[in-house]
Amino acid sequence: MSERYTNGMRKRREVLGDAHVDKAEAVKTDLDADFQQLIAEGAWGTVWASDGISLRERSMLTLALLAALGNFDEIPMHIRATINTGASKRDVIEAFQHVAIYAGVPRANHALKLAKQTFAEMEGKP
Repeated sequence: MSERYTNGMRKRREVLGDAHVDKAEAVKTDLDADFQQLIAEGAWGTVWASDGISLRERSMLTLALLAALGNFDEIPMHIRATINTGASKRDVIEAFQHVAIYAGVPRANHALKLAKQTFAEMEGKP
């Protein structure tokens, strides 16, 4: 594998945690191996590995973009990652307020609902 892949997997583990990455790797098949390599090299080995902005800022941007584009399935994963990125609950709320103004209240509202559920799960609340 390439150095970018290796660095990407390291950054992915740093942000998402070993358990998440191990689970994803365990279900990888020949069908999606190339796609997983693309994600590891492009998203994690290039974008997330860049030192241009902090992991906290990158986390906030990612959550805002996911919400703005309606990619809600990945929001809980990235909320859980805030433990590792340093983004606070307040940071997440601020990001979703931007989404409400610039991309629409319904998307921000749904993202906030997912964030509240995920934070509650993280805190062991029903």
